Amino acid sequence: MTTMIRNAFMSLLLFTILTGVIYPLTVTVVAQALFPHQANGSIFMKDGRPIGSTLLGRQFDDPKYFWGRLSATRPYPYNGGASSGSNRGPNHPDLVKSVQARIDALRASDQANTRPIPVDLVTASASGLDPHISPAAAEYQAARVARNRGMDEAKVRAVIAAYTGQRQFGILGEPVVNVLQLNLAMDELK
Repeated sequence: MTTMIRNAFMSLLLFTILTGVIYPLTVTVVAQALFPHQANGSIFMKDGRPIGSTLLGRQFDDPKYFWGRLSATRPYPYNGGASSGSNRGPNHPDLVKSVQARIDALRASDQANTRPIPVDLVTASASGLDPHISPAAAEYQAARVARNRGMDEAKVRAVIAAYTGQRQFGILGEPVVNVLQLNLAMDELK
């Protein structure tokens, strides 16, 4: 009996050291050495101050900015501590209400735009933290952003094209636009 207790305790101690100390330290060292930007949160700095992450969405409501996807996190949008989808089905009344509210906001902010609204502007991602929109979603908003900034729409579309990321390795995923980087680029224009 004593041997079993001693073996169990030694196994607990060994695996605690391996999985609780050595493994996390190894992963941290490797991540810091190979991927320091990502391992430290992919923080976007401006004038020496952190203003956001390139991996986490950020709420923009001002009509002079491009708007990202809806966020299903609570109690506020893009809450990294509450990352999850809403798990609401397509017929759930609350989902229908939030989609309709976003459609209404998009239509009210640009009444002249009668094009179909890209789906990613009215739905949340699975995590609720997605920092990207599709190029179609950015193009949909170009006229509103140009008008509210007093800019030529062609110039805004050129910035969208410049900040459109291609498929990973040329085959994975779809082209995307990082909303934070796009809005910062727009702020830099005179």
